[in-house]
Amino acid sequence: MSFRSQAASYLEVAPLFLILLFFVGLPLAMVVVVSFWNYDDLGMYPTFTLQNYIDVLTSETTWRLYYETLKNAFLTWLLTLLIGFTVSYFLVFHVRNILWQIALFLLCTVPFWTSNIIRMISWIPFLGRNGIFNQLLMGAGITSRPLEFLLFSDFAVILSYVHLFTLFMLVPIFNSMARIDPALIEAAYDAGAKPWQVVWEVVVPLCRTGIALGSIFVVALVMGDFFAIRVLSGGQSGSVTSAMSNQIANLSYPLAAANAVVLIVIVILMVGAILRVVDVRKELAS
Repeated sequence: MSFRSQAASYLEVAPLFLILLFFVGLPLAMVVVVSFWNYDDLGMYPTFTLQNYIDVLTSETTWRLYYETLKNAFLTWLLTLLIGFTVSYFLVFHVRNILWQIALFLLCTVPFWTSNIIRMISWIPFLGRNGIFNQLLMGAGITSRPLEFLLFSDFAVILSYVHLFTLFMLVPIFNSMARIDPALIEAAYDAGAKPWQVVWEVVVPLCRTGIALGSIFVVALVMGDFFAIRVLSGGQSGSVTSAMSNQIANLSYPLAAANAVVLIVIVILMVGAILRVVDVRKELAS
């Protein structure tokens, strides 16, 4: 490649690089810098200290919050994967008409026509003690009293996450699955494979790119969310981001920044582990 063509390539990506540098790189760099500053009740001071990281990494409460956050991320990932894979498999291999495929796929996007906050808050009148679901259960004679665990609990938080983020898992898997040649499925059946073998040994390996991308989206979104925890847990559980929100409200910016850096490192490690298992760039290029 000549110098002129190399220069042209760099010029083509320069605008995007500058935008990412200004709106992503500089803010992240500032968070890292502030995480090493000192602070007190009067403000924060640009002096180098590791005390913020010591406070974060030696706090039992912080470790518990990280455990809760990782648990929520894992459960949400597992449920969204099961739902996204099942729905994608049905749309691709059982709905033969392309128009029906598109129509049913668009139906999955209907909840996303409204705000995330509205969709999250809508669970409160549905799952509440006197909500629609409890009234239906008692009206049908299934229960004699309202189910208390439905709202303001970990169940409500996970349910809202699955509701909010399933589409982020479904779309990449559907895209990968739609590229599978139906002749491969027919050949597997002709070779005597059982349905579960076809799914596990043919469909899943060919959908690993979509699964990896969906997993990255879901994990990153859950790890960075705090509104669902605040609204639907009723104060019964917490997360790292909710703790960061409280620290910011108390003007403990350096401590919140240190928490943010640790959280970013954990998310990067999780994404890196996913990308080690699946080479997304190689899969997409093939």
